[in-house]
Amino acid sequence: MSADEKKGHGQRSERGRGPGGPGPQSRIPLASPAAWLVLIALAIFLFRAFQDVGVRRIPYSQFKEMVRQGAFERVVIGPDWVRGVPKPVEAGAAQGGGAQPQPAQGEGERNGQALPYVATRIPGGGDDLVQAVEKAGVPYDAVAGGGMGDLFWVWIAPIAIGLLFWAWVMRRMSGQLGQGPPGVMAFGKSRARIHMEPDTGVTFQDAAGIDEAVEELQEIVEFLKTPEKYRRLGGRIPKGVLLVGPPGTGKTLLARATAGEAGVPFFSLSGSEFVEMFVGVGAARVRDLFAQATQKAPCIVFIDELDALGKSRNAGIVGGHDEREQTLNQLLAEMDGFDARAGLIIMGATNRPEILDPALLRPGRFDRQVLVDRPDKRGREQILRIHARNVKLGPDVDLRSVAARTPGFAGADLANVVNEAALLAARRNKNHVTRAEFEEAIERVVAGLEKKSRRINEREKEIVAFHEAGHALVSWMLPFADRVSKVSIIPRGLGALGYTLQLPLEDRYLLTRSELRDRMAGLMGGRVAEEEVFGEPSTGASNDLQHATAVARMMVRDYGMSRALGPVSLGDQGGPTFLGVKGFETRSYSDHTALAVDREVQALVEEAQERARTVVREHRERLDALAARLLTVEVVEEDEITRLWGPKVVRPGTIEGRGHEEAPPEAPNRPVAASADASAGFGRSAPQAPQAVAGHPGGDRDREP
Repeated sequence: MSADEKKGHGQRSERGRGPGGPGPQSRIPLASPAAWLVLIALAIFLFRAFQDVGVRRIPYSQFKEMVRQGAFERVVIGPDWVRGVPKPVEAGAAQGGGAQPQPAQGEGERNGQALPYVATRIPGGGDDLVQAVEKAGVPYDAVAGGGMGDLFWVWIAPIAIGLLFWAWVMRRMSGQLGQGPPGVMAFGKSRARIHMEPDTGVTFQDAAGIDEAVEELQEIVEFLKTPEKYRRLGGRIPKGVLLVGPPGTGKTLLARATAGEAGVPFFSLSGSEFVEMFVGVGAARVRDLFAQATQKAPCIVFIDELDALGKSRNAGIVGGHDEREQTLNQLLAEMDGFDARAGLIIMGATNRPEILDPALLRPGRFDRQVLVDRPDKRGREQILRIHARNVKLGPDVDLRSVAARTPGFAGADLANVVNEAALLAARRNKNHVTRAEFEEAIERVVAGLEKKSRRINEREKEIVAFHEAGHALVSWMLPFADRVSKVSIIPRGLGALGYTLQLPLEDRYLLTRSELRDRMAGLMGGRVAEEEVFGEPSTGASNDLQHATAVARMMVRDYGMSRALGPVSLGDQGGPTFLGVKGFETRSYSDHTALAVDREVQALVEEAQERARTVVREHRERLDALAARLLTVEVVEEDEITRLWGPKVVRPGTIEGRGHEEAPPEAPNRPVAASADASAGFGRSAPQAPQAVAGHPGGDRDREP
């Protein structure tokens, strides 16, 4: 695209931001019909307001009586009004006229002269008035009928104002006035915003940590820049590219970066903007969008939250209507209709690909799906460096260490960590952001804000201390549990009275049965510690039970890790759920199997509880030591736990096993971890995020046990 063409595109962009180009702020205000409407209305108001200034209105009968009494020096007779200039007060009184009103001192005068009297008369009925004036010997004059001024103000001006107001309202409702958004009547107009490269200001250098996705989209940029390279060999660029991945991983950023790299117009809109309450509006907007995009090709059309528009038509959604289906059908037809050689690329983004209509994902529409996943450790470090470019970092800040402490964080989470750290440093009046602010920011994102104002009594504080110490002890002594980074009994978040923060040393994509069993045992450690120390559990372990039960149910239903049921999957067989929330599940097994599932889940949770009880009883002195330390300082870091208990027990042959105490060999019935070849049939999970494991929810204390 030449420089002149780019300039033309920039001047036609909706935002009008081109250099030197006319924008909304440079328009002449008086050129707007609304301005003329206001001026005309103001003129009429002022004319009517000042029309009666300087006169005194009286009834017509009183005016005739004053004429007969000789109260006027001169009388002017108009078409439908009469005006009389009064004589001086002394002269009127000498003639014995009592009909003339006697105003108070200063009233009815201007510049020392009496104001004239005005009355409305019946048009054509002025003969008796003329006779009375002549009989009284008062000089009089007459004014001819209404002129052009009266005709304008009485008839032309009101009609013109009404027409102008109606035209202004209709143009406003049609969205054609100025450069504003579409109005109420613009049903079929697309609401897409057109961005040019100077507006996006984003390139692939700003999209860090997602190198594979960037590499896939580089091909789109190359085609938009040099299409002959692909047409020469008979290749066809994909018509559509679907970006899928969890929230906050940078899907919208990638789309804007693609347009910024290619330097082409960028249409951006959300899938929900197509669907309205009026039937047929969505389909009309789809047609209008593609008509605009075809005129500005080569360009990129980006539809964010595509699942709002492209939801499967046989999903059986309660309360659905034909409008969404008509809109989807129109989108499918338009994606089939345009020519790929025109350089029109459709990009979509969704975090719920499992609910999209299959017709939308077939080759020829969205040919390519690009996974925008959570970044690994190296990617997180790159993202942190981008967000920390304008942040003054202290000498003790190591972004590589921060990246290692944030496994499973998406790009938006990392941006939030950097921002929270900067805000904390500013709040503490520091000149730069230190490591302490980053650690506090990570805890804020994971566990929530500190509730320093929440006061709990000594008895409950002791229960919380032993509860969190139980979590830490069981996780510390079991070889397949994640290491404990911090234990705290400071209330945080919506209801947690304490938490145990566990951080893996590396990104994990697979979990073995041993790791899941140790995780459940760690979750049950807090409840077991309460029972061993105080003789009974508290309501604070409710969140632990929920998580432990969920892990056990996934082991039985989804992962086939139950010896009683065997290697079968009884869970939902839908697509990937990047939101982590499944919809309505349909059970595909019998009631007898459901009972067996419940029994296996209960058995796994009880087994985890007994394993935790064994650890707590064997290392009771360590439990008491950590609980006492927590009651003193409230927060205990990993280094201090190591000094109290010694190195963590870890499994041999791992990163964590270097320099730590290795666990003894397990019994022969412990299953072998899944191999790399079996990973295709073993659901690949996302990297495990740091978890505030088994936070002690104080909100449950308000409920009845």
